[in-house]
Amino acid sequence: MAIRLEDKKQIVSEVNEAATSALSAVIADYRGVTVSDLTELRKAARKNNVYLRVVRNTLLKKAVENTSFECMNEALVGPTILAFSMEDPGAAARVLKDFAKGNDKFEIKALSIGGKLLGADQLDAMASLPTYDQAVSMLMSVMLAPITKLARTFNEVPTKVTRVVAAVRDQKKEAA
Repeated sequence: MAIRLEDKKQIVSEVNEAATSALSAVIADYRGVTVSDLTELRKAARKNNVYLRVVRNTLLKKAVENTSFECMNEALVGPTILAFSMEDPGAAARVLKDFAKGNDKFEIKALSIGGKLLGADQLDAMASLPTYDQAVSMLMSVMLAPITKLARTFNEVPTKVTRVVAAVRDQKKEAA
């Protein structure tokens, strides 16, 4: 079905708006995947704040012009479903990776983060990126470790003094 020029412009502007605020992108080939499975994928994407859209390659090329995702143009061949991570850089990769486990026909084409195009073999690395909350907790544990160690060290000094006094007391009792 032909798309009117106004609709094409709207699609390009929507995808461009998403691309300018996205942290990472994943593109995949969805040939052979059923509509019900794609509906489940869309639900998972909404739940994880991932912008998911099926877009014609020509429109997608125009939409990502002058963005950090312009490097994806060479991977835009065949039917393409696009996923942008809006808050967490690894969210789109995790959603599509989980979906691909249950669907043999679903194939990840490429990934993009920081203006660099990555191959589908990098999906696991991108999916393992920590979420914001995980990154903050990791940072806090690293920042808290020296303080905790210092507190333990200070706590050991009175304990050692108490042991020494008890040992001296025991020696005097034995000598008497």
